Amino acid sequence: MYVQKHAGRASATRQSRDVLVRALAERNPALSPHLQDVALLAEQVARHLALPEDEVDRIRHAAELHDTGKVAIPDDILSKPGPLDEREWQFIRSHTLIGERIIAAAPALTEVASLVRSSHERWDGGGYPDRLAGAEIPLGSRILAVADSFDAMTGDRPYSGPRTPEDALRELRDCAGTQFDPVVVEAFCAIWAARNALAVEAAGR
Repeated sequence: MYVQKHAGRASATRQSRDVLVRALAERNPALSPHLQDVALLAEQVARHLALPEDEVDRIRHAAELHDTGKVAIPDDILSKPGPLDEREWQFIRSHTLIGERIIAAAPALTEVASLVRSSHERWDGGGYPDRLAGAEIPLGSRILAVADSFDAMTGDRPYSGPRTPEDALRELRDCAGTQFDPVVVEAFCAIWAARNALAVEAAGR
């Protein structure tokens, strides 16, 4: 009975997640590669930190759904090539709360929704929406923040061109202890170095 109950809960979580991921892809097809990349990076960091498997799954699901709230943000703000004004920033800062409400409508994803809510908090307490600091921020949200920022920096955005991975890693390290959890940053840098080592090894075969 326990196995069947667990399998049913996992299936409900997966189906709810799949519906939301599909909705995001239909709303903005260009978003899909970003969500997939962030999910993979976040999962690898979580495994590097030896987190339990159920927590790894939650973090990956949160990464896949972290931009859900952007479905409510006007396109002219999301794609604006120049700086945002204060009214536009208010829209942007609302997306974590909107995402939490949408995701939490599926009871199986309540814990995932909480990670999404806190994904733009800062280690020094200067983030949003709750101005959490340090260990008050859920670990999954801290991991998501680093993975999302790295992928944003190395990808094409309306307001800037892509940076090299080396530049992005330097930025993460420069912001460790202020914007990001230093332990998570070092874990991220370690998994990126391991990934590059494997790529070099494969190229030399």
